[in-house]
Amino acid sequence: MLKTDINPLDAPETDPFEVARTAAAEIAEATGVARHDIALTLGSGWGKAADLIGETTHTLDAQYITGFSAPALAGHAGTLRSVLLPSGKRALVIGARTHYYEGHGVRRVVHSVRTAAATGATAMILTNGAGGIRETWTPGTPVLISDHLNLTADSPLEGATFVDLTDLYSRRLRDLARTIDPSLDEGVYCQFRGPHYETPAEVQMAKVIGGHIVGMSTALEAIAARQSGMEVLGLSLITNLAAGIQQEPLSHSEVLEAGKLAEPVISALLARIVAVL
Repeated sequence: MLKTDINPLDAPETDPFEVARTAAAEIAEATGVARHDIALTLGSGWGKAADLIGETTHTLDAQYITGFSAPALAGHAGTLRSVLLPSGKRALVIGARTHYYEGHGVRRVVHSVRTAAATGATAMILTNGAGGIRETWTPGTPVLISDHLNLTADSPLEGATFVDLTDLYSRRLRDLARTIDPSLDEGVYCQFRGPHYETPAEVQMAKVIGGHIVGMSTALEAIAARQSGMEVLGLSLITNLAAGIQQEPLSHSEVLEAGKLAEPVISALLARIVAVL
């Protein structure tokens, strides 16, 4: 796709699933890979997993694929990688996440997930860097997402579309992950709108209503993945304790630094998990 300032997802009359099918066809043409089996969205701190899971045979600049946007956040690669796994399966590694706070609308937020489903992927691994509410989670701790609280007041579902989210973050996949690392803890992820960090009062609200992790991504993507029929595994890297839990001011540089320090360990962990899927 020739890069323009017009994104087809911004037109209300556009079918977002048709845009995803177009993007998937472009990926297939550019890579020569007819089908991908697994998809991974690699958030802050998780990027090196793409180098460990298998052989990268193709790397695409995502902004030239229909529906994708240039990355707006430091630490995100803006690429799509086709990786040949040792098992012979194919993984689509998404380093081109569009965040809700960028203001492009929820269709663009979940476009990468719908595109992954259109390439044939049946499993979606969603990762992020996030704040922890439990004081026992020190920066650098990986945590499985067991459920979420969508606090964006939005949804990727349009019209009278009713999707069951009972086992959204697959218990089967969480159990598989714990065969690799039995010490993995789990918790409920809260997606706030961002881009500001949560206030201490908002963190306490999240805690009261059942949250353990706070961040600005993942929940909307997970809903879209379930709508597309994919099994979802969610993982958060705790980059800091949430506001009011830790007393120091929060900063994006802190998130990046924690991700950098933890990246070798958590990327190796994720690679081992992918190997058993």
